[in-house]
Amino acid sequence: MRPHALVVAGPALLAALLHAGPGATWLPPVRRLLPSLAGEGDPGHVALTFDDGPDPRSTPLFLDELDRLGCRATFFLLGEMLDRHPEAGRSIARAGHEVAVHGWRHHNALVTPPGRVAAEMGRAARLVTAVTGARPSWYRPPYGVLSAEALLAARWHGLRPVLWTAWGEDWTDRATPGSVLRTLEPGLRGGATLLLHDCDHTSAPDSWRSALGALAGVVGHCRAAGLRVGPLGAHGVGVPGGVRPHRRPVPASFYLRPEA
Repeated sequence: MRPHALVVAGPALLAALLHAGPGATWLPPVRRLLPSLAGEGDPGHVALTFDDGPDPRSTPLFLDELDRLGCRATFFLLGEMLDRHPEAGRSIARAGHEVAVHGWRHHNALVTPPGRVAAEMGRAARLVTAVTGARPSWYRPPYGVLSAEALLAARWHGLRPVLWTAWGEDWTDRATPGSVLRTLEPGLRGGATLLLHDCDHTSAPDSWRSALGALAGVVGHCRAAGLRVGPLGAHGVGVPGGVRPHRRPVPASFYLRPEA
């Protein structure tokens, strides 16, 4: 490339790198270097999270199963799904679960026109608050892909970006409850943030059944290891040792009943 061309292309290349650079956090080796972003928390706790809902066909079944298991979780809601199914979103909050933002549509931030991620994030956050009565604290980007715009927008809207430490690969048409549990099992440790899906909006049809069927095994495995299972709000993300100095005890309302 000629020197003149480098001078012309340089600022554009730098802007592209700044925009796309945060997207590298999708890669597991990069996430391991950023434990707070990955959702590393209290070594005695596991955060259980669900993406892509709410869906009136499947989300209520997850709420029933979580109630049966006696634990609560964090649900990352898509604005377009909440707009279509507000009652399903309200039912999540009524059951005592934490609601969070997954954007408006399930679009990759790196290929979204400038300004749209910020606008749609704010629109989704406002809708979550209006529908559920709870102001969200967390943002997880679709596909786990962040951009510079997404990071700045999250800060502007008072949202904390968080990804995951382990997922169940529950979105494929080959997934089964057994495969989800086997995939998650190496990551079922203290401080982990688990990613599952409570609907098939962006997944293979009925793939959510694999996650639902694996829930009892996931929670049982954690409890057998002496770990509590709950939402991100009780996880102590970004705090050394997962314990906040002089923090108030986690409210009993985070859990439906004492965990074994």
